Amino acid sequence: MSTPLPNDRYSAKRKIDPSQGFTLADGSPNDSDRIEIGPTSLAYNEWAAAGLVLPDLPAMREFRWRRLTQHVVDRNYGGLLVFDPLNIRYATDSTNMQLWNTHNPFRAVLLCADGYMVIWDYKNSPFLSTFNPLVREQRSGADLFYFDRGDKVDVAADVFSNEVRLLIEEHGGGNKRLAVDKIMLHGLRALEAQGFEIVDGEEVTEKSRSVKGPDEILAMRCASLACENAVREMEDYAHRNIPLGNTSEDDIWSVLHAENIRRGGEWIETRLLASGPRTNPWFQECGPRIVQNNEIVSFDTDLVGSYGICVDISRSWWIGDESPPSDMVSAMQHAHEHIMTNMQMLKPGVTIPELSRGAHVLDKQYQKGKYGCLMHGVGLCDEWPLVAYPDQMVEGAYDYELVPGMVLCVEALVGAEGGDFSIKLEDQVLITDDGFENLTQYPFDKRLMGEA
Repeated sequence: MSTPLPNDRYSAKRKIDPSQGFTLADGSPNDSDRIEIGPTSLAYNEWAAAGLVLPDLPAMREFRWRRLTQHVVDRNYGGLLVFDPLNIRYATDSTNMQLWNTHNPFRAVLLCADGYMVIWDYKNSPFLSTFNPLVREQRSGADLFYFDRGDKVDVAADVFSNEVRLLIEEHGGGNKRLAVDKIMLHGLRALEAQGFEIVDGEEVTEKSRSVKGPDEILAMRCASLACENAVREMEDYAHRNIPLGNTSEDDIWSVLHAENIRRGGEWIETRLLASGPRTNPWFQECGPRIVQNNEIVSFDTDLVGSYGICVDISRSWWIGDESPPSDMVSAMQHAHEHIMTNMQMLKPGVTIPELSRGAHVLDKQYQKGKYGCLMHGVGLCDEWPLVAYPDQMVEGAYDYELVPGMVLCVEALVGAEGGDFSIKLEDQVLITDDGFENLTQYPFDKRLMGEA
């Protein structure tokens, strides 16, 4: 058997889509051995059937990099140093054991004022970001937590901080004003010992992430459809199995996890699905309770899906062969009115305090149990800004206007204090040039809405 010539090697690899060439429509390598994680064939096929346009991933990455760099320059910082895995994802579009990384911070990215970007990764995995040419160097050594470094964390921190200093001298003009998002204590002290003035990096990243570029919006449309298809599988499972009398909340929730992963989604940040009386008070996470026939199921996806995009929507379902009680239908209609009325306020130029003060007012019986906010931003996860209810506003905390490209989740939680149910609804909404577009297409339960 002859050895393939170099220009024949690609034909010997396993393509994701044999009908396409070296890359897919979103710029991903058409190669099942690709480094970067991404959507599956199931997701691509569903998006094609729905007529969705795929994002241009290299263009999306450049948009994020340019936006972050401009924010650094505008604030007269020498650079931005991030440890938060989602900020690293935003800056580089690379991932590495994301959830483990949230409590064992072994990765870091430095974006210098001239745009030069360096990643410190797990020592055996520098290749995980080489697909992105905007990442100019791969290093290791940002793991400054006790489990990994023991009683010599300070030594590792000194080495790391010295590398940062040299990079800022070369690529940040020697500007010692350094924005940092989340850092271990020894790392902070070591950077300060190098003469850095440490400023708030979260302000930089949250403001950068708050406005989505054209390809991020395309990616969010794709992620939204994938999430809603996964939710539909979960709803179908619930309707089929709950009446049989042996289906737990965990059983139902596991379907959403599985269907998210089947489409190349990544994880779900919470376990917010509850049934029957466990829906009130809200925030009881799902467990082994067997859901009874003729009960409510309420949930909040908090789902990090395709392309690492968060799709954060909520629904309440009535499961069973009887009609839901009248007070539940009334609460559902009130919750629906709440989010739809509040959504109508969304447009460029409106301020966040104006949204708070002009919001639809929930009935008195629902006030104590209302949700923690009226609306919140969303992108790679729940993000800045937050729109508070009038009685929860902090003057000066969010004195900003909405601009096109922001995406907000509009919330409603309606349940009487001491009641036996809560309605949870939430839609994900894009701010457009002249108003808004509701990205969420998933229907509301017709029986709870009193329509069937």
